Amino acid sequence: MLSVKFTWLEAAVATALVLAVAAAAALARRRSGSPRLAVIAVFAREAGMLLGLFALWTYAGSKSEVSLAEAMHRAAWIWHAERDVGLPSEAALQRMFLPHPLLVEALNWYYAVLHFPVLIGCLVWLFVWHRGEYWRVRTLVLLFTAVSLLVQFIPVAPPRLLPLTGMTDTGLAYGQSVYGTRAGIDADQLSAMPSIHIGWALLVALVMVGTVRSRWRWLALAYPVLTTLAVVVTANHFWLDGIAAAALLAVAIGAQRAAGPAYRGLAGSVRLSGPAPAPVDAAAPVHAAAAADAREMVPAGAITARAAAARGMTAAVGPGGVPEPGQSPGGAQAAPSAHMRAHNGSRPCAARAVGARATSRNRAGRRPQAGHESPARDQDGR
Repeated sequence: MLSVKFTWLEAAVATALVLAVAAAAALARRRSGSPRLAVIAVFAREAGMLLGLFALWTYAGSKSEVSLAEAMHRAAWIWHAERDVGLPSEAALQRMFLPHPLLVEALNWYYAVLHFPVLIGCLVWLFVWHRGEYWRVRTLVLLFTAVSLLVQFIPVAPPRLLPLTGMTDTGLAYGQSVYGTRAGIDADQLSAMPSIHIGWALLVALVMVGTVRSRWRWLALAYPVLTTLAVVVTANHFWLDGIAAAALLAVAIGAQRAAGPAYRGLAGSVRLSGPAPAPVDAAAPVHAAAAADAREMVPAGAITARAAAARGMTAAVGPGGVPEPGQSPGGAQAAPSAHMRAHNGSRPCAARAVGARATSRNRAGRRPQAGHESPARDQDGR
C-alpha cells in the first residue's frame, strides 16, 4: 500500500512553499492587475493555511506527552464507560468483518487515505462554485481542528493497543498501517480522542446537505456513517472518540454563530472609523447645469451681442423704433429680438425654434394677394 503519511516537517515545508507562491502571485497581481493572478493568490493562500493546519496537527501528535501508562488507563476507562452506558462492543463489530479480507483491506485504505482529500475537495468545490459559503466553512474547519488538537495533547490509546479489548490491528495485519509495518508505539498513535476523521466527515456531510439543493443531497450523510464504521472496524477509535468529535463540532458551530454578529459589528465600526470621503462641491454642477439651461434658452435665429458687434450692429434703437444714426437697419431688428427673448423667456426652446422656422417660410414663400396690404409693423418694432 502506498504510504500517505507526512511528517510535520514535510508538511511545514510544503506550507512555506505554497504561501510563497501566494505572496508572489499577490505581488504580481498588484503590478499587472490581472484577475487570474488574484484568484491564484487567494487559492494558494487558502491551501497554505490548510497545509499549515495539517502540519500543526502532525506536530501535536508527534510531540504529545508519551505516557503509555496514562494513555492505556484512559483507554480502559473509555472501554468500561461504553459498556456501562450500553454502547455496542467494538470488538463484536470487528469480528463480523475479519472473515472478509477484501472488506477489511478496503476499510484500511478508507481510513488511511480518504479523510484529508475529501475535505480538500469539498473546500475546493465551495471555493469555485459557492464562494460565499466557502469562507464560513473554512473558518469552521480551522476552529474545529484547532480545538481538537488541544484535546489531543492529552494522550489516549486506541483500542488496537489496549489488550483488554481483544481487537486486532488490521492495518498492521494486512501491511496497510499508516504508522509503519513494525509493531511499536509512538506519540502519534496516542491521540485517538477525539476522532478528527469522524469530525471532518460529519462537517463535510453537513455542508453538502446545507448547500446542495438536490434531493440526493441526503446521501452525503452516509459519509460520516462509513467513516465511523471504518475507524471502529480497523480498531483505531472507540465509539466515544466519534461522539466527542461530534460534540466539539457542535461547539465550534455554536461559537461561530455567536461570534458572527459581533464580528460584523466590529467590521462595521472599523469601516465607519476610516477616513471620511472628500466633500463634493454641489455648487459646481448647479452652475454648469444653469449655464447649459441658459444656452438652451437662446431662441433659434437670435443673434448674440458678440455676433452683433462683429457685424457692426447695436441693440439700441431710437424713439419710435427708428435706428439711431450710424446704425444699420439690422440693428433695429436686433433690439426687438432681445425684447422678444425677455417677453417670451419661459417658452420652450423647441417651440420657439419651430415658430422661427415657420416664420421664415412664411416670409420667404408667401406674398400679399391683390387687394390686400401686408400688415404694417407696430411702432415699437413688433
